[in-house]
Amino acid sequence: MTILFRLLVLAAVLAGTAWATEPPGRDVPGLTLQVISLPVPAIPGARPGCDPLDIPDTPARAIRLRTGEVQLYASHFKNRVERGEGLLTLKHDCRVVLSGGEQDEPAAYDDRAWIVSPWTDGTTIWAIVHDEFQGHRRPSLCPSGRYMDCWYNTLTAAVSTDGGRSFVPKLGRGPGHRPARALVAALPYRYDQVGLGHHGYFNPSTIVTLDGAQYVMAFATHTLLQREGNCLLRTTGIDDPAAWRAWDGAAFRVTFIDPYSAPQAPEGHVCAPVGAGRLRWPVTSLVRHQASGLFIATMLDGARGGGVFYATSPDLIRWSEPAKMMDGAGLEGFDCADAPPIAYPSVLDARSADPNFATVADDALLFFVRFTVLDCRTGMDRELVRARVRISLP
Repeated sequence: MTILFRLLVLAAVLAGTAWATEPPGRDVPGLTLQVISLPVPAIPGARPGCDPLDIPDTPARAIRLRTGEVQLYASHFKNRVERGEGLLTLKHDCRVVLSGGEQDEPAAYDDRAWIVSPWTDGTTIWAIVHDEFQGHRRPSLCPSGRYMDCWYNTLTAAVSTDGGRSFVPKLGRGPGHRPARALVAALPYRYDQVGLGHHGYFNPSTIVTLDGAQYVMAFATHTLLQREGNCLLRTTGIDDPAAWRAWDGAAFRVTFIDPYSAPQAPEGHVCAPVGAGRLRWPVTSLVRHQASGLFIATMLDGARGGGVFYATSPDLIRWSEPAKMMDGAGLEGFDCADAPPIAYPSVLDARSADPNFATVADDALLFFVRFTVLDCRTGMDRELVRARVRISLP
């Protein structure tokens, strides 16, 4: 996922001019976001390392159950949860709540999985899962053995009915009526049709609610008919993975199909990205400012001299030009003379009354991952940190 984030940001910069056109948004954001404190560890005290890859590897997401327990999700592919009475008093739980099956068949959509977008009614927790098929670990399917040559990504669904102690993948039917993980979004192309590279839908955002429906963004790579950019998905049936529909440039009419069990012509099964030229990087979080009603999309320009950016929208379709919230480089822009590189920025409000922390007031928190630098090198070691953010009308 860290390599994913780095390369998606770079790809977005290089291909931004090819994104779909749409009615322009406002010239400047309708809000000002400013980081007003130094970052501190997001998890107080010493964080136990439950295994060598027990690291934060997704943007921070939070939910609150009716029991009062707050949960924060920012895990690697052996998914673990931070738990506590509030967003500022979390403790790391070593139990694994979801793992991928590491199956060798791409049609199963069950290799390695990251919980990225949880959503709850206070009791049941539904989640959109970033599902990677890593072909480079199967020599017969990836002769080069290179990660980026043979990466096939989908979004699948999982559910927890025990308060987030465990998640069970939602299942559908694969080829030959064999069980496969139920799809939220997949390219209408099989693994062997997309060619070399990383392909699919990646890193879903926070799930937000508007007019009784749920919305989420996911970053799409350029693959045949699928254009690169941030796709907007909508559902009125959060418990049904097949109910999600994507924006086609005029309405939410794009359906997603399983190219293995129900191959069809690809037209009508790829999204039209929103925010052309404005959402210039993958959207890593999505929240709504209560006082103004504007949605805030957070992004990272990982180049040297870049930083954390945001854009605003009244309706999730029309977006403002991006503005910088905080300086900071990603892995691809890191230089020894700079501060440690960062990834996965996400805005959350510890006092949000929304059980999915999808609303913010004028004081919020910016969560992000900060990498450890040793002898001018970065490795897998990193920490989830947070800083205070002030949100105001211009």
